[in-house]
Amino acid sequence: MKNIILSLLFILLFSATYAQNTLSGTITDAKTNDALEQVSVYFPQLEKGAVTNEKGDYKISNLPAGSYKVILSYIGYQTISKTINITSNETIFNTLMKESAIEMEEVIVSTPFHKLQSENVMKVEYASIKDLKNKGAITLADGITKIAGVESVSTGIGIGKPVIRGLNANRVLVYTQGIRLENQQFGDEHGLGVNDAGISSVEVIKGPASLLYGSDAMGGVLYLNPEKFALNNDTEGDVNLNYYSNTQGLNANAGFKTSGEHLKFLIRSSITSHADYKTGGGERVTNSRFKEFDIKTGVAYQLTNFKTELRYNYNNSNLGIPEEIGEQSTDRDPIKPNQTIDNHILSLKNTLLFKKSSLDLTLGYTSNIRKEFEEDEDGAALHMNLNTFTYNLQYHLPKYGILETIIGAQGLSQTNTNFGEELLIPNANTNDVGFYGTSHLHLDKNNDIQFGLRYDHRNIDSEQNGVIDDEDYIGAINRSFNSFNAAIGYKLNFLDNYVARINLASGFRAPNLAELTSNGVHEGTNRYEIGDSTLDNEQNIQTDIALEYKNEHFEVFVNGFYNSINNYIYISPTGEEIDDNLVYEYVQQDANLYGGEAGIHIHPHPLDWLHFESSFQTVTGKQKNDDNLPLIPAKSITNTLRAEFSNTDKWLKSSQVFITLKSTFKQDKISSYETETDGYGLLSAGLSGTMTVFNLPMDLRISGNNLLNKDYFSHLSRLKYDGISNIGRNISVGLSIPL
Repeated sequence: MKNIILSLLFILLFSATYAQNTLSGTITDAKTNDALEQVSVYFPQLEKGAVTNEKGDYKISNLPAGSYKVILSYIGYQTISKTINITSNETIFNTLMKESAIEMEEVIVSTPFHKLQSENVMKVEYASIKDLKNKGAITLADGITKIAGVESVSTGIGIGKPVIRGLNANRVLVYTQGIRLENQQFGDEHGLGVNDAGISSVEVIKGPASLLYGSDAMGGVLYLNPEKFALNNDTEGDVNLNYYSNTQGLNANAGFKTSGEHLKFLIRSSITSHADYKTGGGERVTNSRFKEFDIKTGVAYQLTNFKTELRYNYNNSNLGIPEEIGEQSTDRDPIKPNQTIDNHILSLKNTLLFKKSSLDLTLGYTSNIRKEFEEDEDGAALHMNLNTFTYNLQYHLPKYGILETIIGAQGLSQTNTNFGEELLIPNANTNDVGFYGTSHLHLDKNNDIQFGLRYDHRNIDSEQNGVIDDEDYIGAINRSFNSFNAAIGYKLNFLDNYVARINLASGFRAPNLAELTSNGVHEGTNRYEIGDSTLDNEQNIQTDIALEYKNEHFEVFVNGFYNSINNYIYISPTGEEIDDNLVYEYVQQDANLYGGEAGIHIHPHPLDWLHFESSFQTVTGKQKNDDNLPLIPAKSITNTLRAEFSNTDKWLKSSQVFITLKSTFKQDKISSYETETDGYGLLSAGLSGTMTVFNLPMDLRISGNNLLNKDYFSHLSRLKYDGISNIGRNISVGLSIPL
């Protein structure tokens, strides 16, 4: 496989052509025929674009011959998706854009055909980082909880991991820079490990995505889109400052990017520091403080038929592990127990464009260096290095009539190595490879079908640890896991304003090292855990049904799902103790999860600036014996009233104000080792806008979360069992300044 990849890289580097095709035109208002300035004209597949000038004109150069989808988007206007045939040196495309109160659509990257959400057979949730920050998100893990159907298992505010429709850890795959993020995500206190600086948006696939991503995507995918390079022959820079009152938290990041006709470069650096957070009861949670340093950089080179993009992200986190409400302090340096994490993420994305097809090769390398420090011990008690190489080769076949098809090969090679005195999982090598194909059938403007098939093979080979017959001995394993998976979906547009989607997909997850090999005390959870080397694949089939109605001033949606999982792996207490630690063992049993989301969005005419949004989400998880699954989010309903204004004042260009009430219901459907959690309501509000100061358009935001300072427990908080409640009132202020 390595020789094949090297050969393909050679082809990619030396097979580019140099045609000088251009697309140009003028964009005007459909009603007034006035020129529209700052309209984005963008080719998602080519990753090339331009914005219109004051006359509504644009020009994009160095385009390859062929048919490509172009997206035209502008705030306050209906987004246009159009396939353009580039057949001559100069192609002209003029168009009219219609005003619309419906919010601007974005290109969805996590699905294979890069379509607008309205064109997708599979429904994908989208949120920009800017919007999440405007809502007061302290971290990226906190921000994703603003998306319907997504929650976070948290240990304070510094450690959080995504939960999609009741599934988390190794059942939810995180993608960043176009590659899978591997950072020992099986651990309860192992957080997301990615900083939001340098990330433009988040996409969430809620359901099995094993067809596209392989093992661990059976619960869904959290797809993080990095910020784009500057447009050709453009240079940009900005500084962003954030303050959080509750933790006296400070965050600053600065970025610079520049692009020529072929060569592009960007860099962004961020630093974060938080003191212990304060609960609604007014007490600071000892050692919930954390620090983080992050740098992201990238370089790209683009010719007419070839593009390559190299990105690197280094993240250093020093996270306190809170255990009690003790000494009240605003110190910022974590004390023991704490963990330091160094993440190195390197990705190389290459695309070769032919006249009617294209070839993508994405290579990734991640290095996760995790150290945990305990009281009264020198050096790291736990020190694990996880190094992962990934590859993804995709060939987009020539379009055959109404049929688009992609075939590909995908896999990873991973090594886990221990250096500390304690051992959580043994030294091991993991290798897998998958082959897949997926097709999109565009029957007509109202009917679309998408389907695909995939085969995966994974091998886990671990070393033994300890002395045979000792209580904490871990035997060596060499296991292989195989799986076939399929997906099919259908989208129907009917009665002008209705869209119906139905998707049926299977997914799988090979058991992880902790589940297969654990035999000892897990200090992060204060329990003795015992794995089972005979565990089988988890395999699931999920059905999703979605119905949407949308007109210019009213939207409503209903999403329902039923997820049937065979051989669901969970940890269960045995009732025994070893060295004063309760014993838990990993076991398997079939399980089912079901629920969904529903919501409305009203923006009444003629008050197009006024928006009312309401959404409800529910998940129920049951084992085959009718016991409840653990870590199932409570039902909740979120109501938001917001107003958006586009102003023509010299100093205020645009503004937004909102007030939100999120009501979380009591969670009494709990597993055998959980406790019930009372319901609560959290009030939030904020305002944001773009102001012109000294001829610079600055973005200012002020938001407040938990404004009534409610003292509450989240059911997914790991600190709940220590009697430690969640964060109290927090006022955040942010300022973005272009350079």
